[in-house]
Amino acid sequence: MFCTYILQNPAGKFYIGHTNDLELRLHSHNRTDRTLGKFTRKNGLWGLVRTEEHPIRDAAMARERQIKRMKSASNCNPTH
Repeated sequence: MFCTYILQNPAGKFYIGHTNDLELRLHSHNRTDRTLGKFTRKNGLWGLVRTEEHPIRDAAMARERQIKRMKSASNCNPTH
């Protein structure tokens, strides 16, 4: 089983991803041993906002892309 997940940090930033091991992935995002070069490590502590289960990786990846497109579209300001 795979899942698509949304994380949020205390500053209000979001991170969207997919995995087949949510517990391990969340631990990886919140690691503090190396902070350079990784968005989630530089901007943590991440909390889980939402998860969705999918039977196959392709479905989880497609949903991740869909959520990212919606997030990008909501950041657009059509008046500028």
